[in-house]
Amino acid sequence: MKTGEKESARGFYFGEDTLTTGLALQMAAGKVIGSLGRTACDRIVASRKIVEAIVSNHEIVYGINTGFGPLCTKIISENDTKKLQLNLLKSHSVGVGNPIAPELSRLMMILKVHALAKGYSGINLETLERIIWHINENIIPVVPSQGSVGASGDLAPLAHLFLPLTGHGKVHYRGKTVEMDVLLRKFGMIPLELGAKEGLALINGTQFIAAHAVKVVDRLQNCLDNADLIAAMNLEAMLGSVKTFSPELHALRPYPGTLYVAERMRMLIGDSEIVKSHKNCSRLQDPYSLRCIPQVHGASRNAWLHLKELLHIELNSVTDNPIILEDGRSISGGSFHGQPLAMALDYVTVAAAELGNIADRRIYLSLNDSIEGLPKLLMRETGLNSGFMIPQYTTAALVSENKSFCFPASADSIPTSLGQEDHVSMGSISGRKALMVIDNLEKILGIELFCAAQGFDFRKPLKSGGIIDACHNAVRELIPFAESDHIMSQEMNKAIELVRKRVLIRVSNVVAKKLKINLKNEHHELFGIY
Repeated sequence: MKTGEKESARGFYFGEDTLTTGLALQMAAGKVIGSLGRTACDRIVASRKIVEAIVSNHEIVYGINTGFGPLCTKIISENDTKKLQLNLLKSHSVGVGNPIAPELSRLMMILKVHALAKGYSGINLETLERIIWHINENIIPVVPSQGSVGASGDLAPLAHLFLPLTGHGKVHYRGKTVEMDVLLRKFGMIPLELGAKEGLALINGTQFIAAHAVKVVDRLQNCLDNADLIAAMNLEAMLGSVKTFSPELHALRPYPGTLYVAERMRMLIGDSEIVKSHKNCSRLQDPYSLRCIPQVHGASRNAWLHLKELLHIELNSVTDNPIILEDGRSISGGSFHGQPLAMALDYVTVAAAELGNIADRRIYLSLNDSIEGLPKLLMRETGLNSGFMIPQYTTAALVSENKSFCFPASADSIPTSLGQEDHVSMGSISGRKALMVIDNLEKILGIELFCAAQGFDFRKPLKSGGIIDACHNAVRELIPFAESDHIMSQEMNKAIELVRKRVLIRVSNVVAKKLKINLKNEHHELFGIY
């Protein structure tokens, strides 16, 4: 479609509409198409004219006709401004390490277009249209994972991201990595020649950090929802008390996450025959890994919520430098600094690690033969068989590895740019570490599901309230009950995939609708991503 034309109801208008985590993910998946509306186009053109006027009037403005960073006092002639922009992309393309996933690169482009389309960056309309072409044609730049210190923006990753605009660099295209100059010839197109300030507008910003945060919010939400489901199954298997989820208790300490989890646990377990079977048992209290599910899962949800709220601001902000105001003024500031997201990502990293920590404790607890009706190590004949002893070794290793990732990257700062950039956020490391912890967390939760399903079988023929029964059935469609020792790794990986592919969440929603159980309580909107 042409720039400025109206699109279908499924479209998104860069620089005009409000971007959410969910929308960003849908755009990255190609389910929602982004375009430039007329209002955004007018703002972009007006901002560009101001930059061109500054250049033609020989005004001295940082980033337009000066060098960068410690070279900000070096004046660049009008004839050299275009070469300066290309040199900027080339000199800053110094990332190392494995490339980030194409989805993350695509998210970075989407977030950058939205920020630049607000009309405060002096970018050429043609440049934004070319970036949108990359997005729509799924020609996604190869971006190394390491090299950003998170201020002044994600310089190295963004330089690699936009180097292909000039015909340099590599891109992902149809499952292969190709040189951009080769691809341009294939399409019969020529490289862009960037004008004054454009290179700086492209590489200043927090889009590497923010793209990682989008994935963190999405994947951690899935882990949080799965953690509740799996904990409910394990609690049923271990004859845990449901009194700890009483609304009267949590009303006295009403954190949103705690209230949300307590109500979810009540709804998930429902009118359980298993719960009724031990109503008059002698156990007065459960261990904390069962009794404190609302407090621990809820605290992790509160951390997730904090990141989501900050990310919503970031996704709809202008984070490059300098900015160009409508009245012609240029202001140089520090909106590219990644600290707001860096600190929140570090917080969420701890929250994700703790979710895995308590899951491991529940696994350990379920192996103990002190729980009525559960055999030691969740297998009837142990001694000759080790049962489910060793899967817990794996979760212990993963939990320990996650702990090693919990040192906050944002607590460190190494000066760069000859001291001009004397405090940086290291937020790119925060984002990368958070995803590494979540990757391990998904494995821990999958192994807890593997163990919980085994324990749950020992409660038959009693049933839970419907939702957990259906989730257990979904597990048993792929993973059989274990009677004796065998190679478990393949089955564990199947359970991990059930977590990653959100199978139990879909099953629980279908059953809840059928049984007219409302899993969307009063706090549900807080904990959604749209």
